[in-house]
Amino acid sequence: MPPSLDPQRLDTGTLALFVGHAAATLVQEQLAEQGFGDLRFSHGYVFQHLIDDEPTVGELAAHLAMTQQGASKAVAELERLGYCERVPDAADARIRRVRLTARGQDAVAAARRARAALDRRLADRLGERHLAEHRDLLVRLLDELGGTAAVQRRSVRPPR
Repeated sequence: MPPSLDPQRLDTGTLALFVGHAAATLVQEQLAEQGFGDLRFSHGYVFQHLIDDEPTVGELAAHLAMTQQGASKAVAELERLGYCERVPDAADARIRRVRLTARGQDAVAAARRARAALDRRLADRLGERHLAEHRDLLVRLLDELGGTAAVQRRSVRPPR
C-alpha cells in the first residue's frame, strides 16, 4: 500500500516531528485509558529526570534549562496530581529531593507498555525487518544531528 502523503513534499525533520507527535498522541490516549489522563506530553521532560534520580528542584531546573521557579511550578503540579513528592535528603534534611511516587512509577510503566504496544502494532503492519531498518535510519539521523548524547543521558530538553 503506497503512503498517503508524498514523502518528498515534507522535509525530513518536519516529517519525523509529525511521526513523533502522532506516536505521542497514541501513547497519551493509552495512558488516559489506564487512568493517567491528567498527564501531558510536557510532563515527560520532568519524568525523565526522576526515573533514575532524585534531584533537587534546582538540579531539575538546570537539567531542563529553565528557571528554578518554572521547575518548582512543574513539580508542584505533578505533586498535586500525585506523581511525585518532595522528600528530605538522606544526608541533609534541609535539602528536599523530588522523587516519583508509586503512582508516578505506575505511569512510567504504563507509558513503557503503551510504547511497546505501538512498536508491536507497527511491526505487525510494516514487518519487523522494515521497521528495524527505519528505526536504524532514525538513530543515524539523530547521531548526525547531534541529539544522541542527550537521549543517552536522559536530558532531552523541551523545544524553545
